[in-house]
Amino acid sequence: MIKNCLFAAALLSLALAGGCAKGGNGTGSGITVSVGDGNIPAIYPNQPLTFTATVTGTTNKTVTWSLSGTACTGTGNPCGTIDKNTGAYVAPAAVPSPATVTITATSAADSTATGGLQVHIVLISVTVTPTTVTVGQNLVQEFTAVAVPDDAPQTFTWTCTPSGSCGSLVQDPNVSGLAVYAAPATNGPVVVAATSTVQQSPAAVGQAKVTVATSRLAAGTYAFRFSGYDTSNNPVAAAGSFILTANGTITAGVEDALSASGPHQYPITQVLYSPISKNNNLGTLTLSLSGGPTNVYTAVLTSSGIIRMIEADSAGTGSGVLQKSAANTVFDAGAQTFVFGFTGVDKATAGNRVGYVGILPMDGSGKITGGLFDTNDNGINVCGAQPCNVSSTSTYSQPNANLPTWWQMTLSSVSTQKFDFFVSGGQTQTKTGPNPLTLYVISTDPIDGAHPALSGSMVYQVPMTYNNAAFSGTSVSNLTGTNANVSLTLGTTDGTSGGTGGAGGFTGTFDQNDNGAIVSVPATKPFSYTYVATGTTNGRYTFQMLGNPTANPVVAPLPFVLYASGANRGFLLDQSSAAVMTGTMDPQPSKASYAPTELPGTYASATISNSDSSIAPVVQNLLLTSTGGATYNVAGTQNPGNLMLSGGKYTMTGTGVGTITLTAPPPPTAATNVIYAIDFDAVNSVVTDFMMMGTTSGTPSSIMFAQQ
Repeated sequence: MIKNCLFAAALLSLALAGGCAKGGNGTGSGITVSVGDGNIPAIYPNQPLTFTATVTGTTNKTVTWSLSGTACTGTGNPCGTIDKNTGAYVAPAAVPSPATVTITATSAADSTATGGLQVHIVLISVTVTPTTVTVGQNLVQEFTAVAVPDDAPQTFTWTCTPSGSCGSLVQDPNVSGLAVYAAPATNGPVVVAATSTVQQSPAAVGQAKVTVATSRLAAGTYAFRFSGYDTSNNPVAAAGSFILTANGTITAGVEDALSASGPHQYPITQVLYSPISKNNNLGTLTLSLSGGPTNVYTAVLTSSGIIRMIEADSAGTGSGVLQKSAANTVFDAGAQTFVFGFTGVDKATAGNRVGYVGILPMDGSGKITGGLFDTNDNGINVCGAQPCNVSSTSTYSQPNANLPTWWQMTLSSVSTQKFDFFVSGGQTQTKTGPNPLTLYVISTDPIDGAHPALSGSMVYQVPMTYNNAAFSGTSVSNLTGTNANVSLTLGTTDGTSGGTGGAGGFTGTFDQNDNGAIVSVPATKPFSYTYVATGTTNGRYTFQMLGNPTANPVVAPLPFVLYASGANRGFLLDQSSAAVMTGTMDPQPSKASYAPTELPGTYASATISNSDSSIAPVVQNLLLTSTGGATYNVAGTQNPGNLMLSGGKYTMTGTGVGTITLTAPPPPTAATNVIYAIDFDAVNSVVTDFMMMGTTSGTPSSIMFAQQ
């Protein structure tokens, strides 16, 4: 999808910015003429548009209109037509070459007084989302279409091929850019296409590639993690892995669980996935454990099959993620370094929140050497001014060759702590990009003061020099602290090191919801903080974050430590507050400007971080559509409760920050939310991922993650 901003290079090179009128003076008459088009950045084929002329220096305001350009000769009106009396212009059906047309208004009072405006004609393009998706047999998937330039008509015709075996495709009667696809009862490839109703040559067509499959939970190896609360509001966590065959049986599987009664491990005997109401992106996931409970989750699925889930049984509340594991040859293929972020509690019941972040170099032979970590236990920095060292006696190993995604790890430092970790999705990387190799981690020690209950993730660290210059760019950080203290930050690091102690600049905006108390630092009054690599190149940084620079008196920022997994990416931990703020920083792709027309699509949205048992985790199937005229709507479903989301609106600014407002269901779920874009498909010009947080005063929130 080519948005307005993507025309910038062409427009600037041709001096074609909309509304940049040229005026001319008549010879000695003092008459001037200027031409306007309403600041339209580009014109699409067959677009009707009326230009206006402003005439000064005479009472005769009449002008005569004409057009010209290098390609405007020949038959068939290659540059379009213009009414010489009214300025009503109709663009040509095909883009001329070059695509520049000059519109000229000539004063009737003085033929030497003219005004001109160059316009650029571009083809309409159409994007259909999701661009690729697996649809289960007999299940239903919604598709959206958007035409650009942004002012192009949002009207389409939809087709599905091969016509004899594609299933059915029904266009929504109210939203032309929305169609509902129902898959057939047989597997195979399908193409869903939307064609703009604007006549142009060639036609503007967007396509989505569909694979019809027997089940959305395909055969393969999976890893998962979960955190939440039991019915007594005690924190719980789980992580595990299993191998699912094509006939639905489990050949190997294990789940580690942490609860008030301590650590437990259970073999996984059965995994079932059942769609809800034939929805391709909503279902029930059931994990049966030998000697343990049967865990039931309500799940939303992304187009790639990643499952975001919330607990749907009577054992408590919580949220988690399940996805296919990377190939067995990806992890431990030689020396690899991982950074980690863990959270938990320091006692099994009535414990305080703790957070750990660090780095673990793994040598490919079962040894961990040169590791570091920082920790915050209820506001106490256990390691002090310098990070704690991980002893070279630390090890990792594979306990069961039949389940190669399951590993065990022993870390020796202030105390000796044992963990299991499970290889999830992603790849090793040579430069920072989406989908790094990720491991799901959970502690396995009996819980006491020296052995807190911990769970979290480890992410592959891109090999690079980690200095201030490595963090030159824009990022989005999500943070969660105790008692529903959550925030989202859009920050830009300048890559310099000329400040005190070698610090660079970190500027931007943030929104914070501290148990219903809202702090928003807007782009008009951004924060101006610092960051610095801490004297080594291993990826440890310190950042200033949060506070309130707009308050009177100013609230100072908190010091955070970050362990980087790549450029502008890593795990964050506040070093001093009892809130124990933890979270991640993710790079926001660099582009000239974000636009609301880059968001239409279906998103699987779910709670990912929650520090208050009174806030019920939710999953949503969000449907974002554009109907034209700068109208951007939100609909979908929310669980628990299978509630219909309706009457919603969304916005998106050029910085990638916007809002989602829902009018139904009723409060507190119908809150105003901020959204921060964190990933972008440059090929199709689609925002694929964003973070979301409630900003309704008096209503606590959690952090949610939405992904196409």
